[in-house]
Amino acid sequence: MHAIEAQSLTKTYTGGVDAVKGLDFEVEAGEVFGLLGPNGAGKSTTVGMLTTTIIPTGGRALVGGYDVAEQPLLARGVSSVVFQDPVVDRSLTGRDNIELHARLWGAGSQGRMQELTDALGLADLIDRPVSSYSGGERRRLEIARALVSEPAVLFLDEPTVGLDPRIRHELLDVIAGLRARQELTILVTTHYLDEAERLCDRVAIVHEGSMVALDRPQALQARLGSEILEFRVDDPVATLAALRLKRLASADAFTVGARLTVPLHEHSAADVLAGVDVHPAEISTRVPTLDDVYLQLTGAELADAA
Repeated sequence: MHAIEAQSLTKTYTGGVDAVKGLDFEVEAGEVFGLLGPNGAGKSTTVGMLTTTIIPTGGRALVGGYDVAEQPLLARGVSSVVFQDPVVDRSLTGRDNIELHARLWGAGSQGRMQELTDALGLADLIDRPVSSYSGGERRRLEIARALVSEPAVLFLDEPTVGLDPRIRHELLDVIAGLRARQELTILVTTHYLDEAERLCDRVAIVHEGSMVALDRPQALQARLGSEILEFRVDDPVATLAALRLKRLASADAFTVGARLTVPLHEHSAADVLAGVDVHPAEISTRVPTLDDVYLQLTGAELADAA
């Protein structure tokens, strides 16, 4: 049994807005699975359907083997979620927040709380009012709160949005370490490419409500070969067409603005540049990244779209 299954999962809002367009994917138990895409791609709507807070328009989704539409209480009972927006009570202490959540769920012992505060680096903060926490500390508390019920599946919706780079890096370490401490399936949504590369066993790239790719980050990058050539020209579209006509660029070459990106595959950079009719600028070669995969698949800058 898969920890999460989505079968033609669809959400259409009033007015005919298709937020999610028939997503199909499966998440194995113990896997960290990423939904990667900009704001508006449908990631949070997907998490909302999987966590029973949004009713699907079509398709089917199972969490822990339970249908989220037909068995919502059972699906909630095996999962927990950390939403984008903070939900902890800032007037209470960290301990009060966790204990309140534990009582609501009828779960969580003092030993469990101690384990979580130690694992998430909250021991020195737990008896302070949450209003005194930094953004990263609040995020760690929210994760501890979500884990007190010992879920089999944890949903993290854009867990590092709004955090400065150092705190974001520290929180990623915390998230990466969760698997080492317990059997846990994690689905994380993000528009940060480095998070997807660092955390996820597999990544689904979502664009305008549809899935455009699903694989391991390394396998997605390998689609573009081991080296790419980048340069700028005044008319990149015409230049790319000419290179394809000369068979110096394949279907996976793409343009963004004035920049032309050509996976080299069997050609050298010198071969490609020799086929360009104008003098290009800002020439460089490098190893492909997940950013290049996203650009090639969607034609959009992920950071700008976010």
